[in-house]
Amino acid sequence: MNASFPCGQQKRFVTRRDFLWELGGGLGGVALAALVNEAQAATSPLAPKAGHHPAKARAVIQIFCPGGLSHVDSWDWKPELAARTGKPFDTTGTVQFFASKPGNCQGSYWPFRQHGQCGRWISDLFPKFAACVDDVAFIHSMQSRSALHGPAMFMANSGFILPGFPSMGAWVTYGLGSESENLPAFVVLPDPRGLPPGGVINWGAGFLPAVHQGTPLNTDLELPPIADLFPPKNFAGITPAGEASGRNFLQTLNRQHAAARVGNTELDARIAAYELAARMQLSAPEVTDLRGESAATKQLYTLADEDIGPFGRQCLLARRLVERGVRFVQIFCGAENTGAKKIRPNWDSHEDLVRDHGYWGRVLDTGAAALLHDLKACGLLDSTLVICTSEFGRQPGAQGKGRDHNAGAFTAWLAGGGIKDGTSYGTTDELGSKAEAHPAYSYDLHATALHLLGVDHERLSFYHNGVPRRLTDVHGHVIREILA
Repeated sequence: MNASFPCGQQKRFVTRRDFLWELGGGLGGVALAALVNEAQAATSPLAPKAGHHPAKARAVIQIFCPGGLSHVDSWDWKPELAARTGKPFDTTGTVQFFASKPGNCQGSYWPFRQHGQCGRWISDLFPKFAACVDDVAFIHSMQSRSALHGPAMFMANSGFILPGFPSMGAWVTYGLGSESENLPAFVVLPDPRGLPPGGVINWGAGFLPAVHQGTPLNTDLELPPIADLFPPKNFAGITPAGEASGRNFLQTLNRQHAAARVGNTELDARIAAYELAARMQLSAPEVTDLRGESAATKQLYTLADEDIGPFGRQCLLARRLVERGVRFVQIFCGAENTGAKKIRPNWDSHEDLVRDHGYWGRVLDTGAAALLHDLKACGLLDSTLVICTSEFGRQPGAQGKGRDHNAGAFTAWLAGGGIKDGTSYGTTDELGSKAEAHPAYSYDLHATALHLLGVDHERLSFYHNGVPRRLTDVHGHVIREILA
């Protein structure tokens, strides 16, 4: 029998859901929907979770500069180093850098100037970013426990110099889940030139459930956003309706298969990934389609420039991803040390720092400044924590026309998401050779980021091989001096 409803629609049968929805002006339906949502949340490892305390930030965008960005040529002004340019760095002859003996002192290849109301000294390598310094906090006393790219990359991302430990993005999604049902909780935007030193381990989940590992998103305009997300074009027999039926059948088989293998997180993650992939056939193309962005926004990110445009696109995609509920976005500004042609493919400027940093400086300067301006204009900066870091810095003594690795000192900066504007923490010695006041490691940076997300780094742990593991291991403290 047909049943009439107040809205005038006709339905053949009255279901229990219809009855509850009609009862009490829909309050029963609301309650039922809430119960269904709670049941779904209880079974999803990426369902949103409450933190340990009120959060200042709900999402993170991390810009990572592989290779070792030179702090003494960018953010850390050293007038004494400039004064000693050309004089011996090591008068004893006993000092050994990572891959060379120290040359003479070499001041910054770019002049430093004061910017903003805070009066921060920034080199002319970053003229656009310099206009943003009143929104930024700098940590000048960062250190690493390794001067090797791979181990230092692992430490910067996971807190350990050995591979196999969960990355920061994986820990964040493990602790807080995601606000997006149709996109991954943790998205990685690698440099179009290739993967960074250490490769995919940098965004791995380690011993955490595999569902928390990062999902790389292809930013190349000529390629689909995710490999194999769509069937090949020559598969004419595949239709949307047929795909939907096939997915439903596969889901039934997958759930039966998983029911007999409880606790297999890799299997659970793979099933969840396939189900997410089905939803992403609509969401991924939408988030990477920039045609709806204004001409002014595209110009802000300098998308049309052959060199600057690819990183600008990465930064713009990061803004679009956090808009859509993605919890953690990691952007790599540089790739592995392979395939060098005119320039190094990352910041590892051993041979010619002016050439390499001159190229990458324009790239980072434009993209990072555009991202901060855009987030602020969209009202997202207050709720999005932006972090920019490298695995280590570079030496104040010359290595020919370049600089050698320096694990003893480098600079990281943060903006938005509860950060105190226009401030700094820690110092290096007069030459920028090593951290002096308030030395900090990745543990402290990670503890601070987790705190802003509402998570106590000492309480976020996972029991593995008899040890309650943490992102910050047994170290780390919140750098409260840079918090608003």
